[in-house]
Order: sequence, then C-alpha cells, then structure tokens
Amino acid sequence: MLVLILSAAAALFAGSYTYAMAAPVPRDIPTAVVPPSPEQAEALSSGAEEHGTAFVSAMDERLGSSLDLRVLPDEDAARRAVEEQEVFAVLQVRGDEVELGVASAAGASVARLLTETAPQVGDDLGVRVPVHDLKPLQSTDPQGLAVFYISLAAVIIGFVGAIQLSVHASALSPPVRIAFTAGYAALGGFAIAATVDWGLGALRLPFPESWAVLSLTMFASGMVFTMFNTLIGRWAMLPTWGVMVLLGNPSSGGAVSWPLLPHPLGELGRWLPPGASISAQHTAIYFPGHQHALPFLVLGAWALAGCAVFWTWRHRHPGGRRTAPAHAA
Repeated sequence: MLVLILSAAAALFAGSYTYAMAAPVPRDIPTAVVPPSPEQAEALSSGAEEHGTAFVSAMDERLGSSLDLRVLPDEDAARRAVEEQEVFAVLQVRGDEVELGVASAAGASVARLLTETAPQVGDDLGVRVPVHDLKPLQSTDPQGLAVFYISLAAVIIGFVGAIQLSVHASALSPPVRIAFTAGYAALGGFAIAATVDWGLGALRLPFPESWAVLSLTMFASGMVFTMFNTLIGRWAMLPTWGVMVLLGNPSSGGAVSWPLLPHPLGELGRWLPPGASISAQHTAIYFPGHQHALPFLVLGAWALAGCAVFWTWRHRHPGGRRTAPAHAA
C-alpha cells in the first residue's frame, strides 16, 4: 500500500506542477486603459486615436482575448489601481504611440508576457510602444521567485514540524501542543526572514511584517496537519500534502502569476495558505500601505479551523488516545 501511495504521490506531484507551470497561458489579465484627456484628444489627429484603439484591440486578440480591459479616467487613477494590485498593466495613448506600463512586482510572468507581446503588435501596426516598469522587482531577485521560495519553506517546515511533534512528543497536552506549534512557527519565521534578508541579502524585507506573515503561515500549516492527524490519524500526511503542496503551491501565484494559471487553480489559490501567504508577502514588500485583509483572514481561518477541530476532538489525536494504563484490560 505504501509503495502504491508513494508512486501515486510522485505522479500527482509532478503532474500538478507541470499542469500549472510548464506552459502558462493568459486568461484574464486586468489591464487599465487610459484614454487621451479632452485636451490631448483635441491635439491628436483622428489617425492617432484610431492607431491607439487598433493597438488595444490587436493586443487583446494576440493574447487570445485574455485582457480584462478597465477604462480609467486618468493616469493617477491607473497608478492607484496598480498600487492596489487591481490591474497588472496600464495602456495609455500618447500622440502617435501607445505607452505600456507593467508591474513586475505584481506578477513577473505577466509583465514578461506583456513586455514581449506589445512591441510585436506595435511593429505589425506601425505604432511605437515604449514599455516602462511601474513596479520593478528588487535587483537581487530579478525573476521574482524569492517570495515563492520563502513561503514554500514556511509551508513545508510548518507541517513537518507538526509531524515531528506528533511522532516525538505525542504526550503533549492540547494547549501545550498548540503553544509549541506557535513557538516553532515564530522562531522559524524569524529564521527564514533573517536568512534571506540579513544573511543573503536576497530581499529587502519589511522585517516585522514579513516575519509575522511567515510565522502565521507556518502556524497555519502546522495546525492543518494537526487537524488531519486528529481526524484520520497516521494517514494525515495525505490530505495535508494534497492541500498544501499539490494544490496550494502550484496555485499560489508565486512562480506563475494567477492570470496565467488554469482557471480553477487561479481562483482556488487565493483561498489556500500558500497563496494567501505569497499575496500578503508581495504586498508587504512592494506595495507598502496597500496591504489587504483577505490574505490574513485566509491564513487565520485555516489556523483557527485547525485549532478548533483539534481541540474539539482532541481525544482522537494520537497523543490523546492513551486514556487507560498499559496494563488495563
């Protein structure tokens, strides 16, 4: 049985990551379109306006009608939408050219796709398309993968720690088990952040907030395993691995941005701990002052659910099943 389970797990692990990340396809890319102001429109020739409209249509067609176009009144509104991570790009008609602004910090894979595609469409139409990065990544993380890696570490070590407590400290009482899970989560979150920022210099982190996100991620991951361990005992690793690794990491938006993921994964990822962790971490690092409550609510809900299930059925947990002395009949 173990041989079959491990073989199936290997296949599912490889399949889930390949399905989500090997050949990303654009689906719904929120994109702001800023039309010329009345003054600009008056100064533009009708031909220039037509070129701008034709470019936006051709760009959308080249990407398989995947641009979710949102007309905004001016450049300031578009900038605010970028800061709030409501759009991944801004298209603005400027004279005889169309300016494209991307936000690598919001989604590096989306920014690369748009940066490659827009000039090609411009060449086909004879329209100049300057490209600017409105929210560049840190120079020490040019691919934008460091946040994915630190979140992955927090997720995996989070439930591995709970496994170790279950195996090597099975007699812990419920409140002490929860306290130790919170303890290694707090220390582990600090260690990850300190290593990546102070040790390697790979990311400049807003340390207290990043530490809090990593610690909450580890705690939620640990309590997810504890919850399943309470419900199904020694087979708890299977649903934990399924939720946190097979589904959670490929759908998280860390390696491939949500608009490029298969539709079910892109929607699901926001409600799982890995995706919530990456979203909160990205915002903390690159969009300070624009943090959203949803990622923290998702992480908190998973942690609370794990604690509630464990506490309610604590007598079912492997550490709580030895209710009678060993010599009792």
